[in-house]
Amino acid sequence: MNRLLAIVERELRKFFRSPALMLTAMVFPLVQLVILGNAFGGKITEARVGVVDYDGGPQALRVHEAFDSVAANLRTFRVQRYDSDKLAQNDVRAGKLDAAVIIPPQFSRRVYAGEKPSLGLVVDNSDQFISSSLEGELQSLTDALNQPAAPQRVVNAIAMETVELYPFIDYMKYLLPGSIALAMFVSVMIGGGMLYIDDKARGVHEGFLVTPITRTELVGGLILSGAIKAILAGFVLTLLGSLVAGLDVLFHPWALLQLMAMLVATSFAFNAMMFMLMVRVEDPLVPRAMFGILNTLLYFPSGAVYPVEAFPPWLRAIAQVDPFTYAVHGLKAVLLKDSGFAVIVPDLLFLCGIGSVALFLAVKLFKRTL
Repeated sequence: MNRLLAIVERELRKFFRSPALMLTAMVFPLVQLVILGNAFGGKITEARVGVVDYDGGPQALRVHEAFDSVAANLRTFRVQRYDSDKLAQNDVRAGKLDAAVIIPPQFSRRVYAGEKPSLGLVVDNSDQFISSSLEGELQSLTDALNQPAAPQRVVNAIAMETVELYPFIDYMKYLLPGSIALAMFVSVMIGGGMLYIDDKARGVHEGFLVTPITRTELVGGLILSGAIKAILAGFVLTLLGSLVAGLDVLFHPWALLQLMAMLVATSFAFNAMMFMLMVRVEDPLVPRAMFGILNTLLYFPSGAVYPVEAFPPWLRAIAQVDPFTYAVHGLKAVLLKDSGFAVIVPDLLFLCGIGSVALFLAVKLFKRTL
């Protein structure tokens, strides 16, 4: 145990003497959280919608009033008047408008006649997010215009009432668990994998080979030191990210205990997996080349950025064996849902299980020879 702790002490001293490594491991995921959290997941505002009115009657005036109300209150879009549908369509194609609404001739007369006239909608569907948002908003306005002026005495329509279990969760909060896992992974890559290969290239590990340190002690010491670095990185980003995103989970002792359990299990799994991959590597350029590949292969399929349910089957298969998936799921359950310890037990078991298997393989693959 003393020999193992000596390795841990050496690695931590070296890590804390390099502030650039600590900042790199923590600042990059925090910057990503702030940028992506504000760039994605927001509601569309100030979109440009052109309106072409060929009717000019009372019902067309109702449409204009509804559009003006949205522009003044929700600010989903701004309305511009057009005299020609061809000009409006050309402006949509040119990117000057995001959509155009055409009120056809005789629109008011057909409404009063009960003929159910249609409004025309031209959208730029090259951007599916904007076009679907505008279509949904305009469809809501159309449904509101279809409501009778006097309510029916007997209601025969089916309605659905939505009950939201949690307060509104913006995208920055949704992204925080993935950013915490990413901070720990970056710490493992920089403060664990790359430093280990650099030490081998400089001949530092040759000194270990002439000591009575066993393979298990050496591998265990390196993984334990890397796990401590990753836990520190994860906790610091949790603290800063919670302040930025407006979460107060750190002030609840039971939730904080669950959070620490997730951080410990995640750091153990990541470090053991990384050491297993690097244990036979000699070239210092290999971990640097692998960083981008592993980041893409593990982070994005985990559901940190986009729900796993939207993935194709082959990508879901990757997510099923990805330790990032279970780290993100468990952190979401603690930070966003307050679901209780029983919900994160499967995540903890998977992370500890894959970490144990990776540790066993790393010890077997480690060579005590040059």
